[in-house]
Amino acid sequence: MTAFRSFRIHLNDDRSISAGFEDLTVDDLTDGEVLVKITYSSINYKDALAATGKGRILRKYPLNGGIDLAGHVVQSSDPRFAEGDLILSCGGGLSETIDGGYSEYARLPAHCVVPIPSGMSDFEAMAFGTAGFTAAIAVIRMEANGQIPERGPIIVTGATGGVGSFAVNMFSNLGYEVVAFSGKKDQADYLKALGASDIIDRHTLEMGKRPLEKAIWGGAVDSVGGDTLGWLTRTVKPWGNIGSIGLAGGFGLNTTVMPFILRGVSLLGINSIEMPDEIREEAWHRLGTDLKPSDLDLIVKQVVDFTELPSAFDQFMDASILGRVVVKISA
Repeated sequence: MTAFRSFRIHLNDDRSISAGFEDLTVDDLTDGEVLVKITYSSINYKDALAATGKGRILRKYPLNGGIDLAGHVVQSSDPRFAEGDLILSCGGGLSETIDGGYSEYARLPAHCVVPIPSGMSDFEAMAFGTAGFTAAIAVIRMEANGQIPERGPIIVTGATGGVGSFAVNMFSNLGYEVVAFSGKKDQADYLKALGASDIIDRHTLEMGKRPLEKAIWGGAVDSVGGDTLGWLTRTVKPWGNIGSIGLAGGFGLNTTVMPFILRGVSLLGINSIEMPDEIREEAWHRLGTDLKPSDLDLIVKQVVDFTELPSAFDQFMDASILGRVVVKISA
């Protein structure tokens, strides 16, 4: 096979990060049983952190960036996959310990590979990507722990981002009242189109400091962390669930045991990488059925060509991103 284009991330001798396009061959890729020709990838906050060096996401260097990919199998030594199969891979160590999706080809361990569900295209798989997959896992874990619409509204923080946008839409479509928590007042129409019944401006909110504040929310999906997550623990109603997804606002958590022992609040960690196979399969099945948005184009705000990839990261770092960004790797 001739050389192909990849977007590769390096750790330099001075511990700085550099990234850019390089020509590679299959022999340069990390090992795996399944060779894939990639058609689409996507951009997540983790991808922007890794590519810009603002966060140390990779655990080995160098690697191709991109924690998501979709494409078709070129060859496989694992009997579960055959040449031409349409597959996806989200998380699973991509762009952490395994070469990721910012490349025309990837060689993947078979356990990282998932057949794209019937009725879902490779483009749609990457429109969901890790963001949609993570939101689906939050729905599944919260439902399994007793979350029902009758318990009250679901508040979604970081609501204009990829995970937040999907969470707003998914819970709304399942019959929940959804409140969007965002600092982007100018995106109220977008959030209401997704299904939010109300929007809270994070810049004007008084969070309070008492161990327990007024119980308002039936549950929450949080991609912010820090003080926001602490506030959520103090304001979720008895037996409500909080799906903790991200740390854009900080990795600390300042709370007490009182929400947990007096209100029975559950704090559920949402990990999109390591999970039982049956949950991964359920999430992708539901993304193709009851959790699939009726208008996916509402959430996919940009489709960028592979050559335009480096210029697309800034909007994630300056928090101007809205919805999802899909990367077209090859036809």
